[in-house]
Order: sequence, then structure tokens, then C-alpha cells
Amino acid sequence: MTTDSLIELQVLDGIATLALNRPEVRNALDDVMRSLLVDALEQVSADKAVRALVLTGNGKAFCAGGDIRAMHQRAQAPAGEIAYNGWARQQRTHQAVSTLHALPKPTIAAVNGPATGLGADLAMCCDFVVASSAASFAWNYVLRGLIPDGGGLYFLPRRVGLVRAKELIYSGRTVHADEAAALGIADRLSAPQSLLADAHAWAAELGRGAGAAIALSKSILDKTFELGPQEVFAQGSQAQAICYTTAEHQASIATFLKKSKK
Repeated sequence: MTTDSLIELQVLDGIATLALNRPEVRNALDDVMRSLLVDALEQVSADKAVRALVLTGNGKAFCAGGDIRAMHQRAQAPAGEIAYNGWARQQRTHQAVSTLHALPKPTIAAVNGPATGLGADLAMCCDFVVASSAASFAWNYVLRGLIPDGGGLYFLPRRVGLVRAKELIYSGRTVHADEAAALGIADRLSAPQSLLADAHAWAAELGRGAGAAIALSKSILDKTFELGPQEVFAQGSQAQAICYTTAEHQASIATFLKKSKK
């Protein structure tokens, strides 16, 4: 178990739970928290004992997005530095988003409350979303004069379709749990008191397969919309060749043959 003032990471029975831990500001992400998030995700990625990840927030919110106070401070920088400082900050944001999206294990966002701006994007970065009845989602960047910078422009259309994504991003309106499920933003709904238990149970189910096969499948599935069928077939052939060599595949064959002899 690793505990930080801003990030909490616990591993139990092969399931990692990563909790954003800044409840006094609804888990808004500042630059320090972004870096710690990347560190925790890299730790989960490298730990072979971890088979799946659940991402959630402590307190009443999942994540309120970027820290508004930090935005104000950035705007006070000399005019000639604002653009470069913003670019550098975006690199850290995209590192966190990319690391979560590419994690070679099943990931579930357990959305316990409002997921706003970057918080909504982080949920969409995960493979699956379980939403509490208290959850809500809002891509309200335009209300702050900004565009979705945490992957929402990429992930949201893939979940809800292009036209619906445009409507949600242009309006910045709030989507509550029931509508989120109907639109495909959330895959499952849960009662607040059972949210984490439900997410952990689903994570255990998703992570019980061969780790290498899941990682390789995920790496191809996440690029399916951008690739043609022949490219998918080619990458699948390469991935399958790797699977042939894994201890998990060899063990499954030995187990099957042993049972068939009885």
C-alpha cells in the first residue's frame, strides 16, 4: 500500500485502487497531483501482481477537473511566458492521460460524485465506467473559455457518437447518472454505498484472464477505429505469436491435456 497526501494507492487481491485524495477542493488536479498520478499509474503498470485498476475519488466528488486557483496563477505570468508555460503543463496532463489510457490492464472508473472537465476526461480514459447514483459528468471547458484537454475530444465521441459529443462539449451541461448510462458515458450504475465493492468485483472478473493476452488485446482494441482491417489482422497475428510463447498459454494447454486423459 502506498499513501500520499494527494494520491492513495492500495492493492488487495490483485486489484489496485487509486483514489484522488484532495476532497477539500473536490479532488481538483494541480501540477503536483498530476505528477503523482503518473507515478502511481506507472507503479501499477509495472506490478505483475496487479491484474486490474479501479480509479475513484475520496470525499463527495470524483474529480472537479483542473485547479481554478492554479489557472489564475498561470494567468499572472509575464505575457511572453504564458503560452510556453501552458504548453509544458499540457505535456504533463497528456502524460497522465496517456499513461492511464495505455495501462496494460483493465481499468474501471468508479465515479462516486461529480466528474467535471478533466475529471470527466479521466473517467473516459478508463476501459469501463461504474457510476454511483450520486455521480454526474460535465465537459464544461467552454464555460471557462477552454477546450477539453484531457482526452475528451478523443474519448467522448467514441463512447457517445460525434453529434452527441459535440452537444455535450458545446453546451457544457451536466449529465446525471441515469442519463449517463442511457448515453453510454457510464457502463453500469451502482448505489453509493456499494460502488467500490461493485467496481472491485467487476475488476476481479475482468482481470482473471491471462495478463499478456489482455494487455495485447487492449493495445489493439484501443487503435481499432484508426486502423483498417488488414492492419488489425496484422497486429493480431503478431500479438498471437507472442501469446504462443507465454507461460499462461503453455499452462492452459497442459491443464487441458491433463483433464482430457482422465
